[in-house]
Amino acid sequence: MKIWDKGIAVDKKIEQFTVGKDRELDMYLAQFDVQASQAQATMLTQAGLISEQENEQLQQGLGELAQQIVAGSFTIEAEFEDVHSKIEYYLTEKFGDAGKKIHTARSRNDQVLTAIQLFLKDYTERIAGKTLELVNVLLQKADAHQADLMPGYTHFQAAMPSSFGLWFSAYAEHMLLDLALFEAAHTVADQNPLGSGAGFGSSFPIDRQLTTRQMGFGHVAVSSVGAQMLRGKTEKTVAFAVAGMAATLAKMAYDLVMYNSQDLAFVELPKEFTTGSSIMPHKKNPDVFELIRARCNSLQALPNTITLTISNLPSGYHRDFQILKELLFEPLTQFLDILDIVLFALPQLKIKPDLLNQAKYDATFTVENINQLIQSGTPFRTAYKQVGLAVEDGSYVPHKEFQTTHLGSIHNLGLEEIRAKVERLKQSSKLF
Repeated sequence: MKIWDKGIAVDKKIEQFTVGKDRELDMYLAQFDVQASQAQATMLTQAGLISEQENEQLQQGLGELAQQIVAGSFTIEAEFEDVHSKIEYYLTEKFGDAGKKIHTARSRNDQVLTAIQLFLKDYTERIAGKTLELVNVLLQKADAHQADLMPGYTHFQAAMPSSFGLWFSAYAEHMLLDLALFEAAHTVADQNPLGSGAGFGSSFPIDRQLTTRQMGFGHVAVSSVGAQMLRGKTEKTVAFAVAGMAATLAKMAYDLVMYNSQDLAFVELPKEFTTGSSIMPHKKNPDVFELIRARCNSLQALPNTITLTISNLPSGYHRDFQILKELLFEPLTQFLDILDIVLFALPQLKIKPDLLNQAKYDATFTVENINQLIQSGTPFRTAYKQVGLAVEDGSYVPHKEFQTTHLGSIHNLGLEEIRAKVERLKQSSKLF
């Protein structure tokens, strides 16, 4: 069944090509198409386009479909083009004319777009919830390990003393910055296009404010032409948000792969979290973080892929947009899985103590040597040269009392300030 079927046969090869993966990918949209159809039926009743009895029938049938989706028993069989035709068929078979009326005053254009807007709006909210969970884990780890020193690196060279508390809190703060991109994506997705039809509105007395409230949208996409232009814009905005956060997680994963190596040995994963070698029995490989790194790097290509797919399109609907579901839906699910595995693995990470007691990190205290000379009256440039020459001629002795006298200065992690940022975000953001 096709909701645009006029009784003219379509070549089977053409049909197979144009349907593509819609039946599979539309399962992501099923619950949201039901939600939008429930709002549509309520609005049609208020507009006098269907009766109260017909609305009751439609709400009953849509409720049954919603239960099937939750239970996992809902399917889109091969005879249906997409989820939208399957839902309308179900309602028509069950309630006759009432099912045939559900599509009054809407086009498949705004029907599909509304389901996608709802899906992506819900997705940004789910990501935000998991991100706050991760931020809290990072802050807990920062609090627990703020006194555990580690060498900070620049250019892959040991540079200055740092701490695991500083490392964990840095990623917590940056995850909050990444949420700003999801806030923007949520704003774009939080626009109701239902009622825009094929892009030119409807002559029926529809109430778009009613459907906006019914579906939980914050705004109406006022212009019917502009509403159709959301297709592609919303997907790309969400893709940019995913790419931004994926970049942060890829960097974190790379750090942990290095820190877990025998050469650095800053952290240790539980053996149950590692994999082995088929020939080298000693190997405990951090595959979980290597795969996170690779998948997050791949996700950073999403915005560009979407841009190249739709960059040369004018206003109005074009079938090119169908490809966006193939490009975006499965990667979005993969990103949720990545967040889940990070939330699972990170709390189990073990920190190695007393790292800076190793002689190879003595040089990381050179700045402290300089600072002590400055405090005794030596100009900075003179102190810098003195310490540099001492390192070169082997006479340098690190002032490791830094660990007790100046520990507080490097461990001013700002945990309370970051926690305050979290609370302000929860109060002001529509993501929560």
